[in-house]
Amino acid sequence: MMVGLPTPLLSRPVQANYEESEVPSYELPDPLVCLDGTRVEDAQVWREKRRPEILELFRDQVYGRSPRPPRELEFEVLEEGPSELEGKPLRRQVRVQLAAGVSCDLLMYLPQERTGALPAFLALNFYGNTSVHPDPRIVPSSTWMDESEEFGIVDNRATEATRGVRAYRWEIETIVSRGYAFCTVHYGDIDPDHDDGFENGVHAAFPAEAGERPADAWGSISAWAFGLSRVLDYLVQDDEVDATRVALMGHSRLGKTALWAGAQDERFALVISNNSGCAGAALSRREFGETVARINEVFPHWFCRNFHAYGADVSRLPVDQHMLISLMAPRPVYVASASEDLWADPRGEFLSARHAQPIYELLGLSGLPGDEPPPEDESWQGSLGYHRRGGEHDVTALDWEHFLDFADRHLSSGKGL
Repeated sequence: MMVGLPTPLLSRPVQANYEESEVPSYELPDPLVCLDGTRVEDAQVWREKRRPEILELFRDQVYGRSPRPPRELEFEVLEEGPSELEGKPLRRQVRVQLAAGVSCDLLMYLPQERTGALPAFLALNFYGNTSVHPDPRIVPSSTWMDESEEFGIVDNRATEATRGVRAYRWEIETIVSRGYAFCTVHYGDIDPDHDDGFENGVHAAFPAEAGERPADAWGSISAWAFGLSRVLDYLVQDDEVDATRVALMGHSRLGKTALWAGAQDERFALVISNNSGCAGAALSRREFGETVARINEVFPHWFCRNFHAYGADVSRLPVDQHMLISLMAPRPVYVASASEDLWADPRGEFLSARHAQPIYELLGLSGLPGDEPPPEDESWQGSLGYHRRGGEHDVTALDWEHFLDFADRHLSSGKGL
């Protein structure tokens, strides 16, 4: 039985490993050993030499290179006013320009009572801003949307039936009541999630030069990460949000996106990966659940073409996902798993956080307190955080309880909270 398999469903059975005894022996690349063989001994060498090396390897071999953002971006407030949510938070909807001719709609809820600029949670959603709450004033998305008969989505176009269909995942009233602004964007606004030759969404605003698309050209995960940074550009100029205290949260493929966005854009103060699995938080070399070979077969548009070469022998990959987490240091990172989500390899997600710990310790920070995960549903929180929730591939109120506690620990400066 496949557990936590993300959509779209595969056309044939997956020969996946779900047994710890079948995990191959592997040796992880050492984040503290530079390409020239020298070892990182202090924070300056990490910052000036080794971190840029690792970032460049991920750009070149995994996610691809994103273009530079346009010099000037436009923002348009579409609607603003008190909402009918519990506590009557302010609702604000902003159209954020990503590039010439491409924009995304940002939905925000802010506490009615606030004493200063607010910390914020920012996350992409799967089924449009209308899906996160039944609030009738949320502007519907008019961009590509993943087909779902359950939600009444036909020909990749949303209908009113999508309003509120994923509200249980978001805990908006709780987030706002804890003193945070809540911010979300539909990921389909940024780039359609299908293999379309990179001719739509934000990719179309940066067409490749004549000839074959480079093997290190950006895929959809980099495009979604690019969009998150442009939303942060807006939050920087929003006086009611403290853009130095933005927590970036992502679930599943959007958890992969959150990690990559946080690695590239150091303005994000805190990053949360929920059930992000292969090419997210899980170690690729474990070959447990979804593998590099399988993810590139089913989702070839997510990554750069160079990444496809490692499916047959992942040991040749010059990086692994603990190194992605290490790129966030000294900023806090939280990794969340689900016990039944074997496709995403919960143990591999924990081990990535654990193996990123030496970088945090080099910088004088705490990591995780043990070599094994905490008991189910419980959380470990230092500069790195982790929990394994009972249940399947999803986001629940328990997850948000841990995320909010972690954010309180690191983002509460007395302003807005």
